[in-house]
Amino acid sequence: MNQVWRVVIVGSHPTSMLGTKLILEEEKKLSVLSMVSSAQEGIKVVGEIQPDLVMLDYRLPDMTAETVLEQMKLSSPESHIIVMTDNDGLFLMQALISRGASGLLSKGASPFQLMHMIAGLREGVTTLPLDWIKQAIWPLNSTAMNEGGLPLSETETFIMERIVQGITYDKIALEIEVSRRSIDNYLRKIYVKLGVNTRAQAIEKYALYTHQGRQMYA
Repeated sequence: MNQVWRVVIVGSHPTSMLGTKLILEEEKKLSVLSMVSSAQEGIKVVGEIQPDLVMLDYRLPDMTAETVLEQMKLSSPESHIIVMTDNDGLFLMQALISRGASGLLSKGASPFQLMHMIAGLREGVTTLPLDWIKQAIWPLNSTAMNEGGLPLSETETFIMERIVQGITYDKIALEIEVSRRSIDNYLRKIYVKLGVNTRAQAIEKYALYTHQGRQMYA
C-alpha cells in the first residue's frame, strides 16, 4: 500500500495537465512520469511505461476515450484509468467502465475529490457522485439502447439525451467541442440509424426505447 504509483496524464490542454500534475504530486505516493497531448501518443506511452494510473481526457484532438481505453487496456491491462470529462458523465459511465475505465470524474471536481478517488482505487473501489446516484437510472440508458437494437454511438446518444432535455444545437456543439455543422452531420446519421426523417420523430423513437429500458430493469 506504500507503493509509489507511476502516473501518465493524457489531455488536450497543457495548462490543465500541468495543474493536474501539481495536484497529484502533492501526494508523495504519486509520481507523474509523462504528459502527452494526443491519443496516439498516450497509447504509445502507456504501453511503454505500464503506469499504475492514467488520467485521460475524454475528448482528445484525434479520438475520444472509448477507442483510447480499449487500446490502452490491451497494452497495459493492470493500469487504472480515470476519465476526465466536461459532459454529464452519467450517460458515458457504463460504456467507459465496460471498456476498462476505473472511474469518471468531472474536470470541475475538487482536488480532494480526485485524491479520494485515487485512494479508493488503491483499495479496489471507485466512487460515484451523489447526483448520479440520486437520478437512479440503473442500468444506464446506453445499455438499453444497445440491447434494444438502436446502434447509436456514445456521442450520438449524448446528443439525443441533450436534445430530449431541450438543449439547443449550438450549446450541444460547445459541450462536445465540435462545430455547429458537425451537429447537423451527427443528426443526419442519427436519423438514418433510427429510421426517421424529423427531429420530432427522432425524439419520439429515442424516448420510447429509453423508457422501455428503464421499465425493463425497474
